[in-house]
Amino acid sequence: QRNSLAAILKTLLQKYDRLFDTSFPYSMGWHAKPANHESGEHWQLHAHFYPPLLRSATIKKFMVGYEMMAEPQRDITAESAAQWLRDI
Repeated sequence: QRNSLAAILKTLLQKYDRLFDTSFPYSMGWHAKPANHESGEHWQLHAHFYPPLLRSATIKKFMVGYEMMAEPQRDITAESAAQWLRDI
């Protein structure tokens, strides 16, 4: 599982880099079972992966107003973005 996760992350990050032919910054955070939780059967290790907010290799997307307090506005749909990455 560890090797598979590393391979998946490597593939994804390389695709992000090739999307605009530039190195993409990103943030990733891990969640595990709380240390003081008595019953951990329903907990599962998982990660939150936040891709870069770039419009192109030279234009950064700046979050403003409602985006900072709620949900970032994307210029394309999630489905379109996924297809872009599959095609790279």
